[in-house]
Amino acid sequence: MWQEDNNRLTRSFKFADFVTAFSFMTGVALIAEKMNHHPSWTNTYNEVVIHLSTHDAGNVVTELDRKLATVIDKLYDTL
Repeated sequence: MWQEDNNRLTRSFKFADFVTAFSFMTGVALIAEKMNHHPSWTNTYNEVVIHLSTHDAGNVVTELDRKLATVIDKLYDTL
């Protein structure tokens, strides 16, 4: 579940292994590029942590962040 804190949405995603986590990141990257809205994230082995905020709006959470979060959730549910 996404948590809103410090003017950003954050969620951690866990996977069976690094390859699956990296595949997820690739999918998110393609979606983010199409939306022209790019996340801050980290990856450690099988865990991906994503932080969303809108830099152009002063680094706060906007509808664009919520929309991207929803699309990311849908992608995660398919894996």
